[in-house]
Amino acid sequence: MPAALAVLLALGGWAGPALAADNPELLPDHPTPVIDLARAFTDAQRTELEHHLSAVEAESGWKLRVLTQYERTPGLAVKDFWNLDERSLLLVADPRGGNLLNFNVGDALFALMPRTYWVELQTRFGNQYYVRDHGEDGAIIDALGAVETCLERGGCQVVPGLPQEQWVLTLATSILGGLIVGFAAYPRQPGRSVEWAWVLLLSPLWVILFGVFGVAPIVTRTSDVLPLLRNALGFAGAIAAAYLIAQNTVGRTRVSGGES
Repeated sequence: MPAALAVLLALGGWAGPALAADNPELLPDHPTPVIDLARAFTDAQRTELEHHLSAVEAESGWKLRVLTQYERTPGLAVKDFWNLDERSLLLVADPRGGNLLNFNVGDALFALMPRTYWVELQTRFGNQYYVRDHGEDGAIIDALGAVETCLERGGCQVVPGLPQEQWVLTLATSILGGLIVGFAAYPRQPGRSVEWAWVLLLSPLWVILFGVFGVAPIVTRTSDVLPLLRNALGFAGAIAAAYLIAQNTVGRTRVSGGES
C-alpha cells in the first residue's frame, strides 16, 4: 500500500492505504519546505518553490510543505522535521496510489476549507489525465496555487477555477434542463401556445438541472460570465428546439385527435 498515506493517517490526515514508516535518514540536513525524493522538480523549480513557500509562511503564518516520494519515504519523521501543527498543510505526491496528490490538513485549514474542498482539489489536480497533461510538477504547483488563492480570500467552499471538462458537464445539464422545459411547454389543446401547468409541474427537475448543476458550479468557481452566457444560450436553445419538435410531432397529433 502506498507509503504516502501512512504519513497522512499518522499525522491525523485523511486518505487511503497506510504503511508504517519512520526513516529520518532520508531527511535533508538543512531546513527546507520541500523534500523532493521522487525528483519531480528540476533544481531550479525546487529552489524557486522553496523560496516561495518560505515567503508565504513569513507573510501569512501558514505552513505549506511538499513531500514527493516513490519507494523511499521518510514517513513519520517529517512530522517532527517540519513541526506540523494546526496551521500546516502537507502535500504528499506519490503516483503509486492512482491519484498523485494526498493532503494532511491542519484543523485551522479545515475551518477555512471543508473536507469536500480537499477531495475536489485532489481529484482535479491529482488525476492521471491532469498529471499527463501538466506533469507531476505542474499538478503540485497548481494545487498549491489553488490553496494559496483561497487563503488570500479567507477561505473557500469549492476549488477556484472552472476546468473545461467541468464546464462541458454544466453545459450538458443546462441543455437537458432546456429540453425538459421545451417538451413540457408544447400545447396539448387547441388555442394554447404554452402549457404552463406542465412547465411548473416539472420545475423541480429542470431547475435542478439548470440552476443547481448548470449555473451554481460556475458562479461559485469563477467570475467569468462567458461560460454562464453559453449555458444560458444552451438552455434557451434547447427549450426552443424541444418545443418546436414536440409541437410538430406529438403536439400536432394530439391536437388533430382532439379536433376530430
